[in-house]
Amino acid sequence: MKPALLVSLLFTAALLASEKPVLAQKAPVTFDPVALSRTVQIVSGDDFEGRGPGTPGETKTVDFITKQFIAAGLKPAGADGSWTQPVPLARFEIAGEAKYTLTAGGATKTLVRGEDVVTRTFLPVTRATVANAPLVYVGYGIKAPECGWDDFKGVDLKGKIAVVLINDPDFEAPQVEKSAGCFGGKAMTYYGRWTYKYQEAARQGAVGMLIVHETAGAAYGWATVKNSNSTAAFDIVREDPAKEHPLLEGWIQRDLAVSLFKAAGLDFEAQKRAAQSAAFRPVALAGASFSADYAVSSTRIVSANIVGRIVGASRPTETIIYSGHWDHLGIGLPDAKGDKIYNGAEDNGTGMAALVELAKAYAKAPAPQRSVLFLVLTAEEKGLLGSTYYAAHPLYPLETTAAVINIDALSPAGLARDFTTSGSGKVDLEDRIGALLKSRERYFTSDPEPEKGLYYRSDHFPFALKGVPGISASSGVDLEKGGKAAGMAARDDYTNNRYHQPSDEWNANWDMTGVAADTSLLYTLGRELADSKAWPEWKASAEFKPERDKTAAQRPK
Repeated sequence: MKPALLVSLLFTAALLASEKPVLAQKAPVTFDPVALSRTVQIVSGDDFEGRGPGTPGETKTVDFITKQFIAAGLKPAGADGSWTQPVPLARFEIAGEAKYTLTAGGATKTLVRGEDVVTRTFLPVTRATVANAPLVYVGYGIKAPECGWDDFKGVDLKGKIAVVLINDPDFEAPQVEKSAGCFGGKAMTYYGRWTYKYQEAARQGAVGMLIVHETAGAAYGWATVKNSNSTAAFDIVREDPAKEHPLLEGWIQRDLAVSLFKAAGLDFEAQKRAAQSAAFRPVALAGASFSADYAVSSTRIVSANIVGRIVGASRPTETIIYSGHWDHLGIGLPDAKGDKIYNGAEDNGTGMAALVELAKAYAKAPAPQRSVLFLVLTAEEKGLLGSTYYAAHPLYPLETTAAVINIDALSPAGLARDFTTSGSGKVDLEDRIGALLKSRERYFTSDPEPEKGLYYRSDHFPFALKGVPGISASSGVDLEKGGKAAGMAARDDYTNNRYHQPSDEWNANWDMTGVAADTSLLYTLGRELADSKAWPEWKASAEFKPERDKTAAQRPK
């Protein structure tokens, strides 16, 4: 053993600050790139139909992953010996033609669904109809009393549609007046996410909200918005959905917004700059209104989280969770080649493959001290619904869940010297990862794109809201073959050309050595935690720390 390797391993043990990890002095467990690739190939095949919830693709996916868990030697973790946790969902779909018009400057324009605008409806109505609803620009659509920030300032939005910007006020202007760091500078906070904005629209009584799409602020192009809103929409079943959703939730193209503002006598860029001040006040778009009319088909289905477990040898009531979502977009709008199956190979076939191989590795090894739950989640692409449901209805107490290690879209571009997590700087799990990487002659990189708000876009987030420390793993970009230039080119190519598109397909030429190395890293991270008495902690500045602190007395020292 090299001296540097020994020092790094000892450093890792010291960081855990508790019972000596059983595996700290052992060579890393390795994973087979071919086996990982084979699983991705299977679950992203056309016969799985894009793995949409409530479709035959779900049945095939649940059956396949369950069989892999059984073969690996896991125990079923659901109620009454089941391999699944039922997740009741409300399904909404635009039935037939959707008609949209925009009136501005005395002229009325017919809008094309998917090209100019997209909308969806999460209320139990048979038809969504809005006639000539006045448009009100409300900046970034944020109400944050702790920051002294209110984009609404008492405006009456009843019967009106709010027009808002994506991301945070300081995304393009880091020194925003009076933000006091509330909006994270370049990094997106939850206030910048479209999910928050729609919720706030409902709280403000708006009949709808249209978010102006800008690629930089959204972190993806219009094609992603279009494709993600072309298939059925889902929500968890709610007693009063109107508290969470306005009637219309939509996006409009930036160029359309620019012309809309001009017709109302306003300059779009000037209004964006105005919204970057706490003094901003809502602006009625004079003479502008929006109309929409379409039938809504709504049903209820029961989807499934897949759950398998390794029971802890000495502390079975304490849990480590490995999670990742099984769903993708299903069958949707065809691309230029006529392909309408959204296969979801990288997103998240790679995560499922890692979970399957991790399950095999745990089942072959001696039982860990804590229990390990393998949680393969539904409806992530529909708004983190499977994880939201589990966090609200946990099979094992969240108070004694030590950590969530989420795996979503590992990169098949080859081995990277670095490794990162979505939204770095929130939890001390990153310190543990950094120490493990050093022992493998790799290094940790803080989230290189915090402006994308990735921390709020993966399945660890609903757990974080409940206080459970969690990370979502991300492959690095400093590739052994080609360095950072090659890694960034691969990442950009995926984001621009395959993310949420039918072209996210398995490729026999993929280099899965990086996925294998990252899976090995995450195995050691989870295994050391499973064999430790340590409880990962939020960093002092993390917004989730107070929620975790409430349950501190329920965790053994």
